[in-house]
Amino acid sequence: MARPRLHDDALRARLLDATSRAISRGGPDAVTVRDVATAAGTSASAVYSLFGGRDALLQAVGAEAAARFAASLAAAARTDDPGEDLLALGLAYRRWAVDEPHFYRVMFGTRPADEPAVASVTQDATFRVLRDSALAVLRAAGAPDADERAARAAEGLWALVHGLVDLELGGLLPGDAEAATARYESVLRAAGPGILRDA
Repeated sequence: MARPRLHDDALRARLLDATSRAISRGGPDAVTVRDVATAAGTSASAVYSLFGGRDALLQAVGAEAAARFAASLAAAARTDDPGEDLLALGLAYRRWAVDEPHFYRVMFGTRPADEPAVASVTQDATFRVLRDSALAVLRAAGAPDADERAARAAEGLWALVHGLVDLELGGLLPGDAEAATARYESVLRAAGPGILRDA
């Protein structure tokens, strides 16, 4: 009979979740193996067994955040209307951030002090999803320079949604969740076309 696995996928998920919460509270530099293990209800040896150490744990939680974010964008509705598809991406961005605020902070928070410089966000696969969606809108509108404008439009749209989400998660906007949802979509519908036009 095979021995039961002591360090399984459920424990791995708990450790990643605990790490994301620690990063959300104090940034990556505040993460310790002992604290994460305690928060996940396990021992430090489990962290070493599953991840090999603190640095690998931080890399794993970053990869998990990126995978979850990408999955959220991939699940956004696709239709024959590029404008509605672009809006759906914006709504998916907020929904993921609200549902998984700790992993959102892992994706878009501060980096460890000793982490080497990373590539620009505009080179990330998830940004290319936004750029391609903006490009589809510009092409549908008949913009002659759509290819050149798409990246600039995507940067502006990303700044818009990121700013709104950051303010909401920080508790700096009034109203309940329903009001926040309505306000967010209203701002995207009002400001998005201008960003696309002026990119």
